[in-house]
Amino acid sequence: MDISNELREQLLVYQKNEITEHHIYKMLARTVKSSEDRQILEKIADDELRHYQDWRTYTQKDVKPDNFMIWKYYLISRIFGFTFGIKLMERGEENAQDNYEQLRVMIHQAEAIIRDENEHENALIKLLDEERLRYIGSIVLGLNDALVELTGALAGFTFALQDTKLIALTGSITGIAAALSMGASEYLSTKSEETTKNPVKASIYTGGTYVVTVLILILPYLVLENFYVCLGCTLSAAILIIAFFNYYISVAKDVSFKRRFFEMAGLSLGVAALSLFVGFIIRSFLDIEI
Repeated sequence: MDISNELREQLLVYQKNEITEHHIYKMLARTVKSSEDRQILEKIADDELRHYQDWRTYTQKDVKPDNFMIWKYYLISRIFGFTFGIKLMERGEENAQDNYEQLRVMIHQAEAIIRDENEHENALIKLLDEERLRYIGSIVLGLNDALVELTGALAGFTFALQDTKLIALTGSITGIAAALSMGASEYLSTKSEETTKNPVKASIYTGGTYVVTVLILILPYLVLENFYVCLGCTLSAAILIIAFFNYYISVAKDVSFKRRFFEMAGLSLGVAALSLFVGFIIRSFLDIEI
């Protein structure tokens, strides 16, 4: 089939995308423990290779994969989970699928590729099972409690104590005690439920998330001197954590980012503002100078 140079260049771009994603899926397939997940990833990789070969019948050219994109998505998947990495990559394919729609009239083979992209791969990806996503409720519990409780506590301590080292010490003790309490509560809660989740793992995810969040929020008080600047950095860090976490969830679980972000940020900042006011009132009422 004779095609224009413009169309050939467009198809070569699609070819490059398909062969790149073929290598990404093949690399990820070798890293997963579940044989079922491995088969899913290998099946998607085979589909991407077939799409590449379909486009090649029109371009009559071979193209090399994009090694930067291969390693980019491979590392993202290894660090944040292959479900997140794959779904993030699939989001980038939405534009390609829109462009495929324009090829229906000119290239008959585009119909089959569109069908694969819209149905087959999406159905396979929904089957992916990953431990960290099964325990996402425990992670949300630890993260949300740490953000709401500790931002509020640090805001109150900032006005009540007005000493960065003392605030850091008090916040650390409060945070670690709360993390241990939350972990123990999650263990008992999970154990009492009819669920496949392991109570010990659930408690570790909750407590561990809490501790990491505590360390991040307290860090400004350990390295800076001005307690007002420390509070500003802590609140900024809380917003960034909320934004990153909700973006992760929005991609991995296909849920709305904006609603969850503003809800979580509103709770954390609202509690912090109220606690700051309470700390100021208590300090003034008790007439304490430190």
